Amino acid sequence: MASIRTLAAIAAISLNAPTAWATNGMNLETYGPMGGASFAYDNGTAASMNNPATLGLMKDGQRLDLALAFLGPDVKSMHEGADLTAKSGGNAYWMPAAGYASKNGSLTWGIAVFAQGGMGTEYDSNSWLGMPPLPAGIPGWSGRTEQRSEVGIGRAMLPLAYNVNDKLTVGGSIDFVLATMDLIMNMPAGQMQLMSGQGLISGGMMSLFVDGIQSAQNPEMNADDLFQFEFSNGSDFIGEAMGYGFAGKLGLTYAINDRFTVGLTYHSKTQISDLKTDNALVHFTDIDGAMGGETTGYIPGTVKIVDFEWPETYGIGIAVHATDSLMIAADYKRIGWSDTMNSFKMRFTPAGGALGTTSVIMPVLWEDQDVFSIGASYRLNDRLTVRAGANLSDNPVPDSTLNALFPATIEKHYTAGFGYRLTKGREINFSAAYAPKVTATNPGILNGDDLTISHS
Repeated sequence: MASIRTLAAIAAISLNAPTAWATNGMNLETYGPMGGASFAYDNGTAASMNNPATLGLMKDGQRLDLALAFLGPDVKSMHEGADLTAKSGGNAYWMPAAGYASKNGSLTWGIAVFAQGGMGTEYDSNSWLGMPPLPAGIPGWSGRTEQRSEVGIGRAMLPLAYNVNDKLTVGGSIDFVLATMDLIMNMPAGQMQLMSGQGLISGGMMSLFVDGIQSAQNPEMNADDLFQFEFSNGSDFIGEAMGYGFAGKLGLTYAINDRFTVGLTYHSKTQISDLKTDNALVHFTDIDGAMGGETTGYIPGTVKIVDFEWPETYGIGIAVHATDSLMIAADYKRIGWSDTMNSFKMRFTPAGGALGTTSVIMPVLWEDQDVFSIGASYRLNDRLTVRAGANLSDNPVPDSTLNALFPATIEKHYTAGFGYRLTKGREINFSAAYAPKVTATNPGILNGDDLTISHS
């Protein structure tokens, strides 16, 4: 019972943990030091995230895994024409995880909570991305002019595995998925006018603004004027807008012989409700002095992030026990970003609903991603095992839609670690992953100047 209580406490923290800055697109690239290769051998309760069938490869008995991960991303956004660089202040994040499994004969069941992934940045108000400064002191407005984004996905899973015979194991899981998001995003009125002309902004009060409709409370907006969308609670554990839903996984492993195993897995697309918050604000201000340089207003309301889903994934892997001490594993997986990250859709409804709902669509046009993982494990003695691996992928984000708030461009990772058995049934494991810098450029997006983002 103590183990179950511990798991429940960790689960509550894990579902609310900041899960941003993962690196196969938004997907955390690996759980452990084998480069992400995990589809065909026993990798503990991380099977719930990888291939649930491998849970059935454990020995009879019970298992409890507790884990803590640290992420330290380094992201810079450069305005090439103006020779300006903004460094993201989001560079230290913690993610706990936990899993419990019990095997009796051919049947293994479990419960696990893990971070899935995400992305995000934080740019200071004094950086070129945070400018121009907006006046503070307006009731209901924090006065913050930084730009930030934080997307997090966590899963609570119920995996089940069954040993059909000595060679074949099948498994699956039912996943409860929680998605959260923070966003503070500046958008010049000129950009909004362009998007309106393309049909990407429609309906509601913002359509009136960008079409230049005048009223006593709504002076005509200049192309240099600024809008700011804000829904952000500043929490280290959970975003302001939330949605939840379900997904599932299936998998199998087949032992060709005592030393060679093949694994297959399929992860379904999620079914998540729209991410929603009633604590959103839209600010609009004149920044070129045409109206005296004073903020013209803010509007509180409700934001919904529409059709935000995690993509389906399918993969195949092998594990080869070359000797009694050496195991080599390799996986391939395909992540279907093009189906879920074609566009970012947001709806804003002012409080009371009198001004109607505005729909904003930002094309992102992510491409499907191929990921190759390879890893090796070598047992030095009865207590110490060392491991290493690599994770190689392509960048799913096209240059034409690269955005300073949503970088997810990492392509390569190198991992290493060890496991040390403390006593019978107890061990500690450590792993480290390094992602070399990737630089990508969106040409001409900044009024003819290039936006360049480096991420490592």
